[in-house]
Amino acid sequence: MNTHPTHLTTAEINLDHLTHNMGLLQELVGTRPMWPAIKANGYGHGMDIIARHLVKLGYKTLCVAHVTEAITLIESGVDANILLLSATLPEHSEAIVSYCCEPTVCTFEMVEALASDAEKLGKQVSVHLMVDTGMGRIGITPDEVIPFLERCREYPTINVRGVMSHFPCADETNKTLSLEQIEIFQRIKEMTREFDIEVYHMANSAAIFDLPGSHFDAVRPGIAIYGLPPSQEIVNPCVHELKPVLEWKTQITFLKEVPAQTGLSYGHAFHTHKPSLIATVPVGYGDGLIRNLTNNMDMMVQGVRCPQVGRITMDQSLLDVSHLRGKVKQGDEVVIIGQQYKEKITADELAIKLGTINYEVVTSIAQRVNRIIVEGK
Repeated sequence: MNTHPTHLTTAEINLDHLTHNMGLLQELVGTRPMWPAIKANGYGHGMDIIARHLVKLGYKTLCVAHVTEAITLIESGVDANILLLSATLPEHSEAIVSYCCEPTVCTFEMVEALASDAEKLGKQVSVHLMVDTGMGRIGITPDEVIPFLERCREYPTINVRGVMSHFPCADETNKTLSLEQIEIFQRIKEMTREFDIEVYHMANSAAIFDLPGSHFDAVRPGIAIYGLPPSQEIVNPCVHELKPVLEWKTQITFLKEVPAQTGLSYGHAFHTHKPSLIATVPVGYGDGLIRNLTNNMDMMVQGVRCPQVGRITMDQSLLDVSHLRGKVKQGDEVVIIGQQYKEKITADELAIKLGTINYEVVTSIAQRVNRIIVEGK
């Protein structure tokens, strides 16, 4: 008796593809350490699953956004050095020190709080100074770097392990700004040699592919480790060798023949044009299937694209499977993202329809969608 059934909508996580992608990226950066980003629930792939596999592969530093994500990983037994990429407030400093995280810093208030809590707890804390070379988000200006580092020397519990920056346009065809940022960062590296900084780092996935001059001492790949291109404008042909790690699937739960001119789902935003066989699938915006895809996407059944019809609702959506009459049945697999026989639907396809990026498509997949590990596929 199955007293603990799981949601029929699942995300299959192919760890062999993750291994492949890491190997591909490692070839591009040589012997430099890679610090993969697994924030936002591993870009929707399942942070714990991704983290454990990366550690198994030998990666020793993982990047998350917030200390809450780090605590989740550490308390689940993931043995890795955790770099926090987002700025935070002094109220989080004690947790950061207690869990031995390496935070990004760009204010003296945060440095002072970390130093105080480190002294109180009898620890040292390693930090990474964020410099804004063109992102326009967090970070001090290049002119502030030397005074900032000099002031950090006043705190014996603070070790400025790294200096870092970030790219806003590395995934675009025009690399002018990105090349200017690299020059600025190189100058920062040269003028801070006396401070014994261990690691200078700024390269994201796009920069790993297209900007080898940005690789410095370590790189921080994100979207590419999951087998998704940073954009359609990446020049390096190696981007086409990436293998998607995630496939999003569900099953048909109901089939119904309806006559022509039948209104479907909320608001009757779709009416059948002819007698139609309509399938219900248990996936909706509560699972991360964005409502704006209504009447503007396909799913695959038996290797055939089937149009989604009627408004996508919180928990269910409808497909027109009329062309599969006599073949389709309840329980049939339905692919939302992934490959079925020779047909394929990608996160990029859905992103284009939504006017967004593949990052948003995969990170939107809800927690209630079970992540299932698959290997050797």
